[in-house]
Amino acid sequence: MPPATAPATVSLMVEIPESLHLAIQDYLDTHELWSQERMMQAAISLCLLQNGVNQSHINSLYLDSLFGYTT
Repeated sequence: MPPATAPATVSLMVEIPESLHLAIQDYLDTHELWSQERMMQAAISLCLLQNGVNQSHINSLYLDSLFGYTT
């Protein structure tokens, strides 16, 4: 049996409107337990769930990011 490995991660570089960036920064400045990575994971996984992606690991990623659990 192959050894267990940590889930793979992928780094993304995206362009977003400045107003969205400022809103994210304002939120992160007032919610110290949140990081940019945690916010993006929550937002992307929620978008997928709301648009019909019915996969348990996506649901888990959303809930983990929402409640601050790390994998």
